[in-house]
Amino acid sequence: TTFLKRKNFSYLHLYTLLLLCRYLVPAMMSIHAALVQTGLDKYIQVSTPNSLSVLQESYPPSAGCFRPQVTGVMTQLLSFLHSTKSPFWINAYPYFAYKDSPTKIPLDYVLFNPNPGMVDPYTKYHYDNMLYAQVDAVIFAMARLGFKDIEVGVSETGWPSKGDGDEVGATVANAAVYNKNLLKRQLQSEGTPLRKNMGLDVYLFALFNEDLKPGPTSERNYGLYQPDETMAYNVGLLSSSQSSTSSTNSIVSLTSSASTDITRGKQRLIYFMCIYLLAIHMLIRRRY
Repeated sequence: TTFLKRKNFSYLHLYTLLLLCRYLVPAMMSIHAALVQTGLDKYIQVSTPNSLSVLQESYPPSAGCFRPQVTGVMTQLLSFLHSTKSPFWINAYPYFAYKDSPTKIPLDYVLFNPNPGMVDPYTKYHYDNMLYAQVDAVIFAMARLGFKDIEVGVSETGWPSKGDGDEVGATVANAAVYNKNLLKRQLQSEGTPLRKNMGLDVYLFALFNEDLKPGPTSERNYGLYQPDETMAYNVGLLSSSQSSTSSTNSIVSLTSSASTDITRGKQRLIYFMCIYLLAIHMLIRRRY
């Protein structure tokens, strides 16, 4: 169910994706069944990333709802996630909303900087940043399909440090501010206004700039590092004695909570590797 990060996908592309989506949940069920057989289902969750484009409405957050074209597969997916107690993952990029409407959306609101924010007219919840508003819109969309207790995480978010002439806001300064402020909130285990007591898991896109990636300039400039391993900009992961041009031989100066997040990340990486190995093993057995 990963649609394009932008909203300008073609109807042919959408139709093709919808055809492929019919196989998504059955494939996830097969992977989960394999994990159950090996006793790994207690440690490994099966889910899939989704683009924010699966939403028909996202503003205000309480109006969040899925596109009619994906309601069927979303119902199947959410039913599976509910039964396996797995999270729903969303790729959320406030940058795209700002790029499309820079005169209507305050830059500070999308960068997590101090700002008046917005109040949802129906829930009266106050939002001081767009990312949390987008996440809560997903939660409301799930609730409209009858699923109110599924955890939501952000599988991708980030900000480009360079862009074309029409890609407003794609600068090193904005990218550094967005990621630094996001990191600060992650270290506080902050939740969204709708789920204040539930920490929001977020994965930053990306570690390296993808210099060979096609498309707009911004697509090649989401990384914290350049392809030659030099730092694109420092988001606070280096000690103060090191410059922003230091190589990867750096000292991570994070709190103990960040160290815990790193450990969790390593564990999840191992789990995903196990899934791939299991999938390959199943394919080999079926073929031979």
